[in-house]
Amino acid sequence: MITKVQKWGNSQGLRLAKDVLAHAHINVGDEVDVAVDDGVIVIAPVRRVRGGHRLEHLLSQIPPDYEPEEVDWGTPAGREAW
Repeated sequence: MITKVQKWGNSQGLRLAKDVLAHAHINVGDEVDVAVDDGVIVIAPVRRVRGGHRLEHLLSQIPPDYEPEEVDWGTPAGREAW
């Protein structure tokens, strides 16, 4: 498929045909990873791991006033070095 980079507001974008997205298993609204590999733009669907949680989302839920504390895991049960 040949397409053209277009200006949309202050950004640039590409229009991708529905069948191209279907073959890549990408739907409207899906997150994609955009990378450059040796001068070639690569667009790939984001593959969720372990139930679909993203680290950025989980970290954003930590309250700003959270203070981590030390946890006592007990005595070593093997050859652990504490």
